[in-house]
Amino acid sequence: MMHSGVINVLKPPGMTSHDVVSFIRRLYGIKRVGHAGTLDPAAAGVLPIFLGNATRLVEYLSDADKHYRAELTFGFETDTGDDTGQIIASSPYTRPSSTQIRETLAAFIGVNEQIPPMYSAVKIGGKKLYELARAGQVVERKPRTIMLHAIALVAEHEAGLVFDVTCSKGTYIRTLCADIGRKLNCLAVMSFLVRTRVGNFCLEQSLTLEEIALLKEKAVQKPDSVLAHFPAVILSEQDSNAVKNGRSICCQANALDLVTIYDWQKNFIGIGRKISGAEGQSLLTPVKILSPDR
Repeated sequence: MMHSGVINVLKPPGMTSHDVVSFIRRLYGIKRVGHAGTLDPAAAGVLPIFLGNATRLVEYLSDADKHYRAELTFGFETDTGDDTGQIIASSPYTRPSSTQIRETLAAFIGVNEQIPPMYSAVKIGGKKLYELARAGQVVERKPRTIMLHAIALVAEHEAGLVFDVTCSKGTYIRTLCADIGRKLNCLAVMSFLVRTRVGNFCLEQSLTLEEIALLKEKAVQKPDSVLAHFPAVILSEQDSNAVKNGRSICCQANALDLVTIYDWQKNFIGIGRKISGAEGQSLLTPVKILSPDR
């Protein structure tokens, strides 16, 4: 039987995101498996895994905002940016005050420029940065624009602090920890990371690999669970068939945006976009139609 859907996996520390994909492939006997947003091997948390035709929806969750809880430790830096790497610099520090910490964290809210770490999956010249780093090479990386929507201090301790952050895709929390440290005039690394949310997939509802192995089919959510934040449109039988065949149809549009499309029996068809047509008409045009798995 071919599965199609999404699993809200609680990735354990010590596994790569690809290790989790391999586990799911073996468990369900399916090759077409993907994930939305790589987590570092040492990190834990929400890792949405897509099966079958649902893999065509990965981009809609990969682009979603992500929430993390991270610990930052003062006093040293590593080649990886976290405490699993080789120490490349260390120095004594004066512990910042709570006021300094809160003000510094608040200063990061908004648009930021971030240089991807060498130990990352970003490709330069066809090679992943971590492959170059393991070969002892350091290459120039261009800054990338990211957005931090919210950042808040959770706890402080003598050697560091714990904070929550909501951010755009492409944000490296390891780099953020180092940048926070520099603003506080301290060297710093990320010493703990858990991803608590990706889009509408939350840590509280995530499943361990052991739970997934027991639940099997019951662990798989419907493909459209990824798109809960999109408005829904239910079509007549005639319009459903037209959209399935790639044709645009006339529609009522309060806003011109992406929508989830369902047939007259409320079966999920795919994603459409409401656009302006000729003579002020609104059209619903198919963007991505999911045919049934076979």
